[in-house]
Amino acid sequence: MEILQVADAVAREKNMDREIIITAIEQAIQKAGRSKYGHEHDIRCHIDRRTGETQLKRYRTVTEPDLIENEAAQITLEQARREKSDAQVGDILIDTLPAFDYGRVAAQTAKQVIMQNIREAEREQQFDDFKDRMGEIVNGVIKRVEYGNATIDLGRAEAVLRRDDTIPREHLKVGERIRAYIYDVRREVRGPQIFLSRTRGEFLAQLFAQEVPEIYDGVIEIKSVARDPGSRAKIAVYSHDNGMDPVGACVGMRGSRVQAVVTELGGEKIDIIPWSPNIATFIVNALAPAEVTKVVMDEEKRRLDVVVPDEQLSLAIGRRGQNVRLASILTGWYIDILTEEEETKRRQEEYNTRSSLFIEALDVDDVIARLLIAEGFIKVEEIAETAIEELSSIEGFNEEIAEELKNRAENWLTAKAEELKNRQSELGLSDDLVSFEGLTTDQIIKLGEKEIKTLDDLADLAGDELVEILGEKEITESQANDLIMKAREHWFADEDAAAEDSSSEA
Repeated sequence: MEILQVADAVAREKNMDREIIITAIEQAIQKAGRSKYGHEHDIRCHIDRRTGETQLKRYRTVTEPDLIENEAAQITLEQARREKSDAQVGDILIDTLPAFDYGRVAAQTAKQVIMQNIREAEREQQFDDFKDRMGEIVNGVIKRVEYGNATIDLGRAEAVLRRDDTIPREHLKVGERIRAYIYDVRREVRGPQIFLSRTRGEFLAQLFAQEVPEIYDGVIEIKSVARDPGSRAKIAVYSHDNGMDPVGACVGMRGSRVQAVVTELGGEKIDIIPWSPNIATFIVNALAPAEVTKVVMDEEKRRLDVVVPDEQLSLAIGRRGQNVRLASILTGWYIDILTEEEETKRRQEEYNTRSSLFIEALDVDDVIARLLIAEGFIKVEEIAETAIEELSSIEGFNEEIAEELKNRAENWLTAKAEELKNRQSELGLSDDLVSFEGLTTDQIIKLGEKEIKTLDDLADLAGDELVEILGEKEITESQANDLIMKAREHWFADEDAAAEDSSSEA
């Protein structure tokens, strides 16, 4: 019973399952037994969970003579039948071993085994406890701070708050209580590693969920968050109850709810934005307090040209571009802020560029080019792919004109493809780059002229380098990054194939 009492006491102290402690003691006694009788023996310990009686037993497997590898743990059929007349190959003979004095060294070893097993069990339990708490806010005490990285005592475990995850200009003092967001829990050799953050958007969202009951209950939903930690944040909210104002609910009476979050974040200014399924409306809300005159969308590139009055330009962009940057993160669209004068100039340039393209490619006059632009045509490919019936329905066009335009568009595209083929040969462009989806003929030639001649060359570029080569009007940095990641896909496929080959050889 004494062993069970010890197990119960340790289990209470460590807040662990009693069975884990008893199993650790069994393993320790088992190791001591093997030290006494020989490590080659299959010796096992069992502690009766009700009485605490300890039994140490030796296990031997009945084996064919020519298959015996360990004489201490295996026995021939002939030898086995001397001890048990009906023994068969595959049977296990169990002998109860007498109790023995462990001795000082064996007792110390047993103690170490018990403590090691308890520590491992504690680590496993900590991992199980905290892996299910990812995405939650926890409270802890700052235990130590080294080079800006803090160790946080969470009670039953310690967590890491790295310098990059602390709010800028936030001074951490040992002994102070702190709240942070669990964003990762990893199982590592030294035990479970719990990583905290105070800079992530999820931390801000969870703080609002704690302060605003309507968010916790699901009546109000946080759609997206954008943060410049310690300076400013934007949060988009939506109410599933038409009678409830989501912004007012988050602000609270006299700003009490939002102020509690601002205080926790060290004075970070928070803009609460009403979310809208209409992206143009959402963008206008996200750029507040700036006034927006016009929004022009390019859904293919997920790009928005936002036009504001001249006097609102600096307000819309914000200090060091902060307002437009946060609005872009919040909405998931690239936003370009223009004044009314700049927008007029840009539209005229785009109009002239398209008009010149159609005049050159289709060999038409300015009037027909303008008609095509007015109908929404941007590329020659669109004309080639449009049905003759649809083209002939344009005011001033008939079936004959439509058919001729379609033929000219197809001929121009064929000539362009031939030009690319010739330039491919001249520039030494690889087939994988030429056939890569997402790049136009002119863009591929531009890359070749800049010594980007293979798909690997493209994959080696950084996003800003690709934008510099193709031009900001052609591609955004976000789109450039997506193209580069797509170009790198074959690298990962090659690595996976190599890993499979090596594993099959092994």
